[in-house]
Amino acid sequence: MLDLIYKYLNNEASEDEVASIFEWIEDSKENKDQFIALKKTWAISATDESAKRSAWKNIEIELSKVKQKKRSKLWKYAAVIVVLIGFGKTISLIYNPNKITNNDKVVLESSNGNINYINEEQEKNLLDIKGDIIAEQHNNEIVYKASSTKRVTEIHTLKIPLGKTFKVTLSDGSIVHLNSGTTLKYPEQFGNETKRNVYLTGEAYFEVTKDEKRPFVVHSNNVAVEVLGTKFNITAYPEDENMHTVLVEGLVSISEKSTKSSNTLLAPNYKATWNEKTKSFDIENVDAGAYTAWLYGELVFKDATFSAISKKLERSYNVKIINNNDSLANQKFTGTIKVKESSIDNILDILKLDTPLKYSKHKNTIKITNSN
Repeated sequence: MLDLIYKYLNNEASEDEVASIFEWIEDSKENKDQFIALKKTWAISATDESAKRSAWKNIEIELSKVKQKKRSKLWKYAAVIVVLIGFGKTISLIYNPNKITNNDKVVLESSNGNINYINEEQEKNLLDIKGDIIAEQHNNEIVYKASSTKRVTEIHTLKIPLGKTFKVTLSDGSIVHLNSGTTLKYPEQFGNETKRNVYLTGEAYFEVTKDEKRPFVVHSNNVAVEVLGTKFNITAYPEDENMHTVLVEGLVSISEKSTKSSNTLLAPNYKATWNEKTKSFDIENVDAGAYTAWLYGELVFKDATFSAISKKLERSYNVKIINNNDSLANQKFTGTIKVKESSIDNILDILKLDTPLKYSKHKNTIKITNSN
């Protein structure tokens, strides 16, 4: 992995190699901390080639001396190297006064360690550590522009809090609508690699710019969704039992990621649900509009259990619902909820009309019980 990271820092890694690095990063918090420490060291010493070589050499020497179980301690020393090399020069990388806990803000993280909290009621340019413009923000949308300038491929991670949605236009022109509680990881610039790889946790609607030479691949859970140019919706929240893809327009290829098995072609108005137990896809004809209604602030249900509905209500209204009402748990519902025009209290009051229940609220937690 060190060799791949070295290539990445030297702007020599392919897009697939960059993807491998960031899969490794996601394996553990320790890996992520290690990478950020190295990346900061590299960025800070980048203006001095001899210092850069020396810093890397020192890290490699120390890594070869210690056992695997002791490596986590070494990266604390690597962080010290960052301070010693860059003190007074790029201190903003180490101390960020905006780096605070803020669970209701959209967060944009860069692989160099920078964190931006997005105020959705403003328009501004987003800058990298050198002060170059990498994207423009227009309220609740970020737009990246394709760049011909050769630069290190930064991986950006966009995190959407519960109760909010957001939109991002990637450097190839592809548009991604992100639902609440969603995380998308993508390269700042796609470059000239063979595939355009992005990584999704949560729910997103993709409008992919067509490029026959470079397929667009969404990695989510154990599934890879590959397209050339089309429109589709993916739902892959960690707390959900299954991940599914609904095609709106065009054609997509879906496969189990690690072995490339169970490759399936999906046609418009069909849904593919990945079954982790059988390691296969369940295909069914659906109304695609019901799965993309969230784009217009609506939740559409058809014979849905309250358990399924409550998960969507939690995400849309940023609440935690604890249901101890057996009658409600066993019911199924069909209908549409206009999220922006309704409150969670409105919805629960409507449920009370035909289902005996009581509910109480404390901060963001709602407890539903029997009426007696």
